[in-house]
Amino acid sequence: MAETREYKGIALIRAEPPCGMITLRGGPDAAKGLATAGKRLGVKMPGPLGAELKDDRGLLWMSPDEVLMLCPAEDVPDHLDALRGALKGHHAMAVDTSDMRVRFSVSGAHAREVLAKLCPLDLAPDRFGPGHVRRTRLGQVAAAIWMRGDGAFEVICFRSVGQYVLDLLQVAAAPGSEVHLFSQPVG
Repeated sequence: MAETREYKGIALIRAEPPCGMITLRGGPDAAKGLATAGKRLGVKMPGPLGAELKDDRGLLWMSPDEVLMLCPAEDVPDHLDALRGALKGHHAMAVDTSDMRVRFSVSGAHAREVLAKLCPLDLAPDRFGPGHVRRTRLGQVAAAIWMRGDGAFEVICFRSVGQYVLDLLQVAAAPGSEVHLFSQPVG
């Protein structure tokens, strides 16, 4: 990806530093082992379409049999060892996917609007807020979006399309591009 780490338009777009990501998959018989992830992070296991976040760590519901664990990169080896031990004997897996994706944050008064221009999600404040996560399309590529407790959104996508997603976000946040979908025009 290009060196642009931050762009300020109608929203602040920031390429976030790498973090640890562990993909957890398992069937119903592995539920107890998968719950180990939440215990290690101090968060509960998210329900469908849920995100349980605490500081720089959390769990994101990705599908009925998949949860994505976010943590500091240096913690991944210890978490993997503990999770693999807890899942032993079950049809389940815990895999380090930290290098697979890149993260962006979108913040500011028009953050919802920027994302709504790019994806087919209902991002109205009463429909999508902190604790929600969705897998969707951003432009022409797969992405996941969630909202942090501070009102900023996080976006992850495959590393191979990271520059494309950054470019999309910057164009959608260009000064003067407000459409006031979620806010009233000023003036």
